[in-house]
Amino acid sequence: MAWIILVCAGLMEIVWAFFMKKSAGFTLPWPTAVMVVAMLASVALLSVSMKTLPLGTAYMVWTGIGAVGAFVAGVAFLGEAATPARVVAAALIVAGIVMMKFSSAD
Repeated sequence: MAWIILVCAGLMEIVWAFFMKKSAGFTLPWPTAVMVVAMLASVALLSVSMKTLPLGTAYMVWTGIGAVGAFVAGVAFLGEAATPARVVAAALIVAGIVMMKFSSAD
């Protein structure tokens, strides 16, 4: 169950990063509000998952999901470049997340 909660925390990480971009430097109220709620949810869910998962594993997976997800969201919805180097970098992060998951005792 902790892994499902951690993945949800990572998804909220993507949401808040995306809406931070959409907030235009916190000048638009609705994107800013969504960002704040998603940020709080992300950290709260991370905290719950850390009750049973190791700190290093939970934090690395959480930030990795957020980083790769924000990259994908930027490419898919904001027209950001998906250069070969950026795709390889994202793939390396995913590989690290998978290795961390399978090396964890939980």
